[in-house]
Amino acid sequence: MSPRVRCEDRVCEVLFNGPMRRIKLSGREHAVLKALGFANAVPGAEVQDYTQMQPDDLTDVLNALLAAGYIESKPYREQVTLAEMPTVEFEANPAYVHELKAAMARSWV
Repeated sequence: MSPRVRCEDRVCEVLFNGPMRRIKLSGREHAVLKALGFANAVPGAEVQDYTQMQPDDLTDVLNALLAAGYIESKPYREQVTLAEMPTVEFEANPAYVHELKAAMARSWV
């Protein structure tokens, strides 16, 4: 059995204890993330119904969130077009869920 390895150097301190980047969301991004939720993938058409945004505006917001890595699409797309947006499913990136929830909570204060 190997002895317990202790992380004492500066690199480990920064990687595991350093401050996370603070996410700032616009009102439109907040509305889209609220429509998506954090549990299941949601088709673009449902997001559009919930947010009542124009399709081209919604596509721009979704592409910005995809580019930032805050959401993922099923099937995978780096960007979605206006034509395919209603059928593609979107979900919050699990790696950012805690930070996104904190950002959404801060926006209500």
